[in-house]
Amino acid sequence: MTNDFPQALTIAGTDSGGGAGIAADFKTMQMRHVFATMVVVAVTAQNTLGVQDAFPLPIKIIDEQFASLASDLKIRACKTGMLADADHVRAVVRNLKKYDFGPLTVDPVMIAKGGAPLLSEDAISVVRNELIPLADLVTPNLPEAEKLTGMTITTENEMIAAGKKLQTLGAKNVIVKGGHFNSADAANDFVLLADGHHFWMTASRVATHNTHGTGDTISACITAELAKGHSMAEAIRTGKAYVEATIRDGINVGHGHGPLNHWAQIKGDD
Repeated sequence: MTNDFPQALTIAGTDSGGGAGIAADFKTMQMRHVFATMVVVAVTAQNTLGVQDAFPLPIKIIDEQFASLASDLKIRACKTGMLADADHVRAVVRNLKKYDFGPLTVDPVMIAKGGAPLLSEDAISVVRNELIPLADLVTPNLPEAEKLTGMTITTENEMIAAGKKLQTLGAKNVIVKGGHFNSADAANDFVLLADGHHFWMTASRVATHNTHGTGDTISACITAELAKGHSMAEAIRTGKAYVEATIRDGINVGHGHGPLNHWAQIKGDD
């Protein structure tokens, strides 16, 4: 009976403001009835106004966190978030090759909502060439997709092309998130699955600044659903529905880009 309960892992940085990073991942996984575990890669001083400072942890303690989890728990799905710099991305890649923590979702976090960089420039190529080939799913927003593919993405056709290019980098499944199209009335995400099937997910926009942590939240929800044994397509659709609910049923915290409401319920969800 030990280890029968669904368990998931987030490999990321902290957010002292509680809206993004490991905090958002834990809240999301808890809401989806999955036991959450963590490997902390970096610590940030952060709130809704921005990131004031960041400190990547020593590689040794990152290795030890991976080893500790592998020696005891039965993790069924994992995700990455903020990974800081090239050395830390490589450390995460090395450990993911060493331990089987189930399907991997890569959220290629590069820039905080307030504009602060969360991934060094030299680390982008390591994410592209070493981490993405391990990914069962990669979930970039438009600026991240542009960085990873070298493309300019201003249309839905270019989103499709970017999704296909990300698959050629090794990711089995891809979501290209379209929320950064400022003129759109809806947030359209393009999904390309490993078997070649594709579809669009659409959500009406909500007039709010409280969208801090959306990328972390959708990737964490997908990871939780995969840990429960759901298919990739089911997990992705649930992730989209959950993020839509956390924005629609929002809360007001802080003076900047406020956090999501992680207590929100998906309509029709048990």
